[in-house]
Amino acid sequence: MTNAPKAKIYTRTGDKGTTRLVDGSCVEKFNPRVEAYGTVDELNSYLGVVRSALTGFADLRELDSPLEKIQNELFNIGSLLATEKEEVFKMLPPITEEQIRFIEVQIDEMSAQLPELRNFILPGGHPVAAHLHVARTFCRRSERRSAEIAVKDDRYLPALQYLNRLSDYLFVAARWVNFKTQHQDVLWKKT
Repeated sequence: MTNAPKAKIYTRTGDKGTTRLVDGSCVEKFNPRVEAYGTVDELNSYLGVVRSALTGFADLRELDSPLEKIQNELFNIGSLLATEKEEVFKMLPPITEEQIRFIEVQIDEMSAQLPELRNFILPGGHPVAAHLHVARTFCRRSERRSAEIAVKDDRYLPALQYLNRLSDYLFVAARWVNFKTQHQDVLWKKT
């Protein structure tokens, strides 16, 4: 063990309601940009919960690798949303058409195994499916918050497209989990 001082996790810079973006800009914690990357962080954290839930189900483990890839890409999205200055933005990993296409391919492959959906469904079924539905709602919120940034700056449109596709992926993945585990999707009953 060395006696070198360690960096502290707390900085006290946010004690008065402000925070620093990736590019060094200081903004209020209620800034739409902070809200956008914060909701992406919530989604990413919840996908960690989903991946943890997969460990008990060997027949669902094939979701783990795509979800890990998605988590890394969500971290990139959060970094992009936390950056306004062009010179810093250009240095960050972009969201690409290839990444969006990867999600579309995953959706198509899972959908090909599923029965046709003829009714609205309620979130539920297998516990992992229920977790995926919660993640989907976090994703939709991330999409709504990111849209506030993207409508003013088209550099963020790929991130918005990614989140839009990801919410579809999470919906299909939830259905796929129910199918693979022989749980019925929970049909919405008009009362």
